Amino acid sequence: MNFNENDLFFKCYSFTRADEVKAKGLYPYFRPIEDNEGPVVQIEGRKIIMAGSNNYLGLTAHPKVKEAAINAIKKYGTGCSGSRYLTGTLDLHIELEQRLAKFLGYEACLLFSTGFQTNLGVISTLVQKGDYVISDKENHASIVAGCLLAKGGYAEFVRYKHGDFEDLEKVLSQIPQDAGKLVVTDGVFSVTGEIVNLPELLKVVKKYNARLLVDDAHAIGVIGPQGKGTAHYWDKLEEVDLTMGTFSKTFASLGGFVCGPERVINYLKHHSPAIIFSASPTPASCASALAALDILEEHPELVDKLRRNSDKMRKGFKELGFRIVENESAIVPVIIGDVEMSFLFWRKLFDNGVFVNTFIPPGVPPNMSMMRTSYMATHEDEHLDRILEVFEIVGKELGII
Repeated sequence: MNFNENDLFFKCYSFTRADEVKAKGLYPYFRPIEDNEGPVVQIEGRKIIMAGSNNYLGLTAHPKVKEAAINAIKKYGTGCSGSRYLTGTLDLHIELEQRLAKFLGYEACLLFSTGFQTNLGVISTLVQKGDYVISDKENHASIVAGCLLAKGGYAEFVRYKHGDFEDLEKVLSQIPQDAGKLVVTDGVFSVTGEIVNLPELLKVVKKYNARLLVDDAHAIGVIGPQGKGTAHYWDKLEEVDLTMGTFSKTFASLGGFVCGPERVINYLKHHSPAIIFSASPTPASCASALAALDILEEHPELVDKLRRNSDKMRKGFKELGFRIVENESAIVPVIIGDVEMSFLFWRKLFDNGVFVNTFIPPGVPPNMSMMRTSYMATHEDEHLDRILEVFEIVGKELGII
């Protein structure tokens, strides 16, 4: 089939990079998991230690979570068949919103069908023509998509250098004082696991009378007392206007939410197309998240276990001689550098029974390709020790350490 360069599909048929990596047997993506116990999964008929999941508290396999999902299907069926605005609101949705607002210390909460959709729905609804949205350059793709959607509605979209609050101040100082301003940041950055310096960020945000949205997808259940996230980690809850989160990580489900002042949540509920024109989260998703929240509230020691596991791995990698990104979250990136070497490193880990995530440019800066490892409260020392053992074997074989 012949295409010219102006054909819409030309780029699709010209893209061969993935095929080339597959041909070498090094392709690390879209690997189907056949069975999932949490810290151990089955892939291609083999038991593999999972060191790349965002299942931070290991609750996707918890009996209470699975039972809650099954019972919800029995009571409500498999879906809601409508948007929250019309026929898609269940008492489960209301209960989960009230519970999350109380847990995180906000007046109100609103559920969305996915975490990605949450950022799209919140940012593009709040930031309108004449307003400004200001984003850290390393924010999650869903934040960027929300900002671009707002820009399409004639808002202004500006980025500041990652974690550089002098640059943020430079950006904000050039915005008209009377303009509406929303600063958006990850609480825990999803690639590096770094925690935003919230006190320093807030100094600038407050100086220029901006509002602040914190994406806590990788923070809730991971940092802060009882796993309550970034605002609580820094003891700055009263100064964070909005916190969003997802159910696909700590809450062992699928969906998203935003917490904030009741009047703001009410406005989003009645104006966000992502709410009005999307089917609501399924009964099983809500029931699973509620059960996971129950467990988190009843067993805060799971957060402590997760922290100990992550700290052990940070210490272990450094002692072996690997270069890591320093942080205090459950994400521990091991820097490999070269793209081809990263694919090879991943394959050798996989062949030795360890699964991690390979991040390459443009997802990371040039020469920063990495094995992005992440941990669960349900990892035991035998799992963690084996991960370190395999990393040492492969690292020495490939000359990384």
